[in-house]
Amino acid sequence: MIEKKSVVQDSVQQVVLVGVINSKQNEDTVKEYLDELEFLASTAGFIAKKRFTQKLEIQVAATHVGTGKLNEIAEYIKENQISVLIFDDELSPSQQRNIEKIVEIPVLDRTSLILEIFAKRARTSHAKTQVELARYQYMLPRLTRMWTHLERQRGGTGTRSGSGELQIESDRRVVLEKIAKLKDELKQIDKQMSTQRNNRGQLVRVSLVGYTNVGKSTIMNALSKSEVFAENKLFATLDTTVRKVVFENLPFLLCDTVGFIRKLPTQLIESFKSTLDEVREADLLIHVVDISHPNFEDHIKVVNETLKEIGAGDKETIMIFNKIDAYSFIEKAEDDLTPITKENFSLDDLKKTWMAKSNNSKCIFISATNKTNFTELRALIYEDVKRIFQVRYPYNNFLY
Repeated sequence: MIEKKSVVQDSVQQVVLVGVINSKQNEDTVKEYLDELEFLASTAGFIAKKRFTQKLEIQVAATHVGTGKLNEIAEYIKENQISVLIFDDELSPSQQRNIEKIVEIPVLDRTSLILEIFAKRARTSHAKTQVELARYQYMLPRLTRMWTHLERQRGGTGTRSGSGELQIESDRRVVLEKIAKLKDELKQIDKQMSTQRNNRGQLVRVSLVGYTNVGKSTIMNALSKSEVFAENKLFATLDTTVRKVVFENLPFLLCDTVGFIRKLPTQLIESFKSTLDEVREADLLIHVVDISHPNFEDHIKVVNETLKEIGAGDKETIMIFNKIDAYSFIEKAEDDLTPITKENFSLDDLKKTWMAKSNNSKCIFISATNKTNFTELRALIYEDVKRIFQVRYPYNNFLY
């Protein structure tokens, strides 16, 4: 059985990050993307040593960035003993292969880095199977890059394709068989999870959704008084966690799900279908936002787009702006006549803006760490769950 060795080792390795400035993403956007890529690298156990950016109107087909820039990166890599080169954009198999020939170290893109993190952080057999499927699907078109023995030919009798079968053809067949087997395993898991969901009866289902590392698991712990793993790293939660919660006399199910992120690999969306079913089948979504993040509005957009992609874009939603204890802003001086930007908005300004957008009923600002406004949060969730329950069971009067 062929195996791909992960580039993420136990020891800390130094890496270089690369981003491209073009008509679709300006310099500020690329800086933000590279900030997130550095956080991803840190989550994977890397230390980002340096960043390189290049302005390009048209992507270089062979190497993604220009030859001069790539040679500059290669020289830096050689002088500073860099272990891995990471691109923020997804690379084609041929681009990865061409770049590796020049820099002579492993090359990752954002997709492969996220897959590495998922593989490292998967704990249950379900999550491991999902991640393994995603990695094999990503691996398939990149076989020529991942193994040095692929240019050899297998001759002689006994081979399935006859004499002279290329090793890559054999490896591709093995990977395709592995993908088929993993898909069958996930189908069985999906059936089991569907049965588990059906066995929960007709309790109202509430799912926590949001960008990765916004505090969903911390909120889950506080609301359900459970001990869901929470950590200040990306993708701390891969497995779906469901807890029965009772507010006053009203029981409901609360679900914590994997966080979303920009450019979430399509392989992961597909393989984590059964996990995302919890979101699709929810009666109410709680969209958690990190208000202290300078680009939280972009995070909201990413989550909303992902929800639409998985068929949950029209769900009833409560917006929770978390981490108000960490929020900061730049107060303008009275004689400063420059235009006001979002960096100058106080927390009260944002509250007024978002409360107005949500008609003062589906939006709340909290601190999960300090339990600020948790009484109001519980009341807001209770009212929505109660209303859903009353519609579902109009003749059940114990709540009235």
